[in-house]
Amino acid sequence: MVRTLCTEPDFRMNKAFTRENDGDDDDELAAAAPLPAGTRNYMTPGGFGRLSAELERLVKRERPELVATVAWAASNGDRSENGDYIYGKKRLREIDRRIRFLIKRLDVAEVVDAAARRDDPEGDQVFFGATVTYANARGDERAVAIVGVDEIDPARGYISWVSPMARALLKARVGDTVLLHTPGGSEEIEIVDVRYEVLATGDTSSG
Repeated sequence: MVRTLCTEPDFRMNKAFTRENDGDDDDELAAAAPLPAGTRNYMTPGGFGRLSAELERLVKRERPELVATVAWAASNGDRSENGDYIYGKKRLREIDRRIRFLIKRLDVAEVVDAAARRDDPEGDQVFFGATVTYANARGDERAVAIVGVDEIDPARGYISWVSPMARALLKARVGDTVLLHTPGGSEEIEIVDVRYEVLATGDTSSG
C-alpha cells in the first residue's frame, strides 16, 4: 500500500472565507462524517481529486462570479427588498462555508493508493481501499469497499473505514471469520475474497 501525505491545494484564504464563526464550520464537519481524534483523513486518489477539483471550482469560478453578481445587485437600490442581493449573499455564505470545510478536510488528508497492493504477497489481507466479499451464516454474499469518510456511496457498497463493518473486516484475511457488531445484534461473517482495484470514488456522475 502506497501512502502519500497530502495537504490542501494552494488556495489562500482571505477575510471573506473567515467572517463566519468557526463553530459553523465545525458543525458541518461533525455532521458530514466524524474522524477519530488524532487520525489522518484517509482518501483514495479519486476521492482526493474530486474534493480538490470542487475546491478549485468554488474558489476560482463560482465564488468570483457570485461576488460580481452580488455587487451588481447591491447597486440596484434598496437591498432589503432586492431578491438577487439577498439570495446572492446567502449563497455566498454557503460557498464560503463549503470552502472552509474542504480546506480543513484536505489539510488532514492522506491519500492511500490501495491499487498498489494488487501484486502484494499480503494482498489477501483487508486494509484501506480493499474490496471485500463476505458471507453471512446463511451463505448470502455481499461485496463492500473500504473508503474514506467523504467517499461513502451505499449504492456502490462503499463504506467508511471507521464504520463498524470496516472495523470488523480490517486486517482479516480470506478464510477468516469475524464478529460484526451492529445495533441489531452481532453476527459472524466469513471473508470470501479480498481484492484491490481502482475505485470510482472520483466519479459523481453515476450512482
